[in-house]
Amino acid sequence: MLRYTIRRLVQLVGVVLVLSMLLFAWLRLLPGGPVSALLGERATPESREALTKQLGLDQPIFVQYFKFLGRAATGDFGVSTGVQPGDSALEIFLQRFPATIELSFFAILIAIAVGVPLGYLAAKRRGGWFDNLSVIGSLIGVAVPVFFLAYLLKDVASSALGLPSQGRQDAIDATRVTGFFTLDGLITGEFDATLNALEHLILPAIALATIPFAVIFRITRAAVLDVLDEDFVRTAESKGLTAPVIRRRHVLRNAMLPVVTTIGLQTGALLSGAVLTEKVFSFAGVGQALAIGFERRDYPVLLLLIIMATIVYVVVNLLVDLSYALIDPRIRTR
Repeated sequence: MLRYTIRRLVQLVGVVLVLSMLLFAWLRLLPGGPVSALLGERATPESREALTKQLGLDQPIFVQYFKFLGRAATGDFGVSTGVQPGDSALEIFLQRFPATIELSFFAILIAIAVGVPLGYLAAKRRGGWFDNLSVIGSLIGVAVPVFFLAYLLKDVASSALGLPSQGRQDAIDATRVTGFFTLDGLITGEFDATLNALEHLILPAIALATIPFAVIFRITRAAVLDVLDEDFVRTAESKGLTAPVIRRRHVLRNAMLPVVTTIGLQTGALLSGAVLTEKVFSFAGVGQALAIGFERRDYPVLLLLIIMATIVYVVVNLLVDLSYALIDPRIRTR
């Protein structure tokens, strides 16, 4: 297991290097650029030339890339030219990543809490009204665009339920410790701040959870259906084992491998940046920074955020692979 983990981490380094090269070249081939974003339409040729030289964009692309690697090795990923002009790209990431973690955590929590039980119950009642209704609901969850549901929740549900629809927290005097607003209030004893942050998370988390819920539900249902047809389940039933024991020891445990894989993939995708949801709800996370960065051609911020999103995605999937050994002891011997 240790050898496997080390091999995967070494592969991660190779993935990040290749991705950084491709991103570096691709971002500089995009029309416009930071010079146009900074100077605007009224820029003179002289001012454009001076700023291009100042930013080092007049040098060959491979020279720019190796200079970037040298700076990145010391923690310097450049300075933002569009998202938060003047701030370092690393500082922007560290400020915004906790928001994306909070939002993704509550979204995947909702998806798991609803999707896994519903998937199991739908499989147990295969072909019944509950099964058919649940499948239709999951199809709607996949089919409805996230941005449409986000705007619907923002404009309708927010007014009907009185829930906040903008930002991470109201303008209150709250102490910041970790950057996780829900956790900071618990640490400092400012429980009103935690409650306020949770209220701001409800609508965006529901909007973000719809697609993961639908996918987790369908995978759980299919996995449970496969396990219910296995001989060992019928043997357990014939031996007189109770339904809770069969469900816990035989059905769910054997059906969990594909479900855990799906949860890992969905979690990695959410942590990589919920662009549309964060933009609609003005949620100051990685996704919103990515959207602003693309609009304003903020090369340093875009490069760092996409690379970090890749690292997060690969690490989450590595953790999922390692969790297989806990779910299925047979894997430990392979």
